[in-house]
Amino acid sequence: MSATSADARDNGGAERQGIQSVEIAMRILRALEESGGPVGLSAIAQASGTQPSKAHRYLVSLGRVGLTQQNPSSGLYDFGPALRHLGAEALRRTNEVAVASDHAARLRDETGHSVNVGVWAETGPIIVNWAYGAHPLPITVRVGATLPLLSSSIGNVFLAHLPDTVTEPILRQALSVQQGRAWSRGKADKLKAEVLRRGYALSLGGVIPGVVSVAAPVFTATDPMPLAMSFVVPDRLATDETVENLSDRLIVATRAVSGELGYSV
Repeated sequence: MSATSADARDNGGAERQGIQSVEIAMRILRALEESGGPVGLSAIAQASGTQPSKAHRYLVSLGRVGLTQQNPSSGLYDFGPALRHLGAEALRRTNEVAVASDHAARLRDETGHSVNVGVWAETGPIIVNWAYGAHPLPITVRVGATLPLLSSSIGNVFLAHLPDTVTEPILRQALSVQQGRAWSRGKADKLKAEVLRRGYALSLGGVIPGVVSVAAPVFTATDPMPLAMSFVVPDRLATDETVENLSDRLIVATRAVSGELGYSV
């Protein structure tokens, strides 16, 4: 056997086997993450499934390269400066819309229903991605279009989760346009409370007649709520069971997107 073949075999075996010490170090870091703040050695050992003496050795090595640090007064451990820099750089490189759009396409492929992604802009919610499904819709909303704040599911999600100082100008304008109709500030407040209670927003023909839309929020570590994702379903297919199933799928997906973008509950 040639040296090249031997190297290839060894490299392949190493890739399959992995490096256990790296995986253990990651468990230590995960334990710090899940603690939500500075934590003691015994708690880290328990959360990472290691003996305290072993966890301590790893913490010493991780501390030497700046990934962890120990408070000299309390003796508690936390993330170190190098890890904070790595996290900030990872977030800087993340394309939030691209991450959400990947999940939207996956949801579309799994369910056959259209999924779109919206962001908040000065004029209100804007569609930035539309993964077209297998079920025809009466009409579609083009990418770049602004959605109504009160009558779209994505608009409702932004209304419920963004600070009032951000949404107030758009809400005031929407209520002015709707003056004398069904909407009032009191009804808008009830809508916000309902969206927060359920975890998603439901719109029945609010933007496209004959269409039901379900939307849920996406969060990051640094932004109050940068994105929303929604299913768009023809009314004839939107049974209670289907809407409930799609809502559950959407919440799982938006939580996964939020996790990829650095958000933790």
